Amino acid sequence: MVGCSTAWAHDPGLSTAEVRVLPDRIEIVTGFAPDDAKHFLPSGQRGADRWEEDNFPDVQPALEKSAAQLWEAKLGEAALTPRSVRVQLLPGDNVSFFLEYARDATKDGTKLTLRALKLGALPSGHRQFVIVADARDSTLAKKLIKEGDATLEAGLAGTGTVDPAAATTAPAPSAVEVSALPTFWGFLKLGVEHIWTGYDHLLFLFALLVVCRTFRSIVAIISCFTVAHSVTLGLATLHIVSMPARWVEPLIAASIIYVGLENLWRRGEEPRGRWALTFAFGLIHGFGFASVLRDLGVGNAGSEGIAVPLFSFNLGVEVGQIAIAVAVLPLLWWLRKREGFVRKGVPALSAVVAAAGLYWLLERTVFA
Repeated sequence: MVGCSTAWAHDPGLSTAEVRVLPDRIEIVTGFAPDDAKHFLPSGQRGADRWEEDNFPDVQPALEKSAAQLWEAKLGEAALTPRSVRVQLLPGDNVSFFLEYARDATKDGTKLTLRALKLGALPSGHRQFVIVADARDSTLAKKLIKEGDATLEAGLAGTGTVDPAAATTAPAPSAVEVSALPTFWGFLKLGVEHIWTGYDHLLFLFALLVVCRTFRSIVAIISCFTVAHSVTLGLATLHIVSMPARWVEPLIAASIIYVGLENLWRRGEEPRGRWALTFAFGLIHGFGFASVLRDLGVGNAGSEGIAVPLFSFNLGVEVGQIAIAVAVLPLLWWLRKREGFVRKGVPALSAVVAAAGLYWLLERTVFA
């Protein structure tokens, strides 16, 4: 099940929700990274660089007000109103939104419909992995939702037969169960989507490739980036090595600035030893990729059940990466045959890359 008590800091883009259907109530626990939760606040209350126990109470009332608007919940055709709302700052840099709805299993409908209402307020491309389970922790439904496809339905037949007292005392699970996670193809698709919507990763790769003059150097660049981010992706997912998102995201932006400026300094010519630079920065980008798997609970139980998600997600990242390269490289090769593009076009594009990196760096530090 999705963690009620544990979540991990990450680059904005993924959150998780656990829905427990009990005979007498329905509970929804949604976990967001603070950088995502801040989007639910009025702009004047987003200023704190980091929420701690001493300053979180300042924003807690506003978050609790928005919590009631996170979900539209229906039993059959009857709309539900939360009878209890609670927001907590939990260990692991996680903001947990707890909603409780009354339910009478003998009278209410046998279909639960949930629609996420706040995805549009989050950064573009944000996704949410939702699991619906009964009192026995049997999965009733699961779905990776996003804006434009934010509705999930679950059949509730047989969920009213458990003794309410027993359900009340049942311990809440602390992490996503491996059986409830997406399949091989689900993780493969997630990896492709992550790289295709990871504009900072793509811009970094583009800045590396735009100055490549030979097929050999292109293979070296892509291979070094792949190996490097695969290493930290695995280590971070298993919690062997950890780096907070508040460091990873600015460092990714800094890597984009550096490569863009180096391209300008070299006046469009390929720098020597670029493969080593690619490997070093690729290690940082791998921590960004790992946030997706960690937020889904992959690796919380050690190495058990990690092989398929790690392999298929990383394969998806590589497939998406290669698809972009195949689409862009023929155009770059054609343009590099023109002296004017090498002298003026490459520096101009590199300046745009550096400017974009600077924008992201400021967004993730000064204006975070």
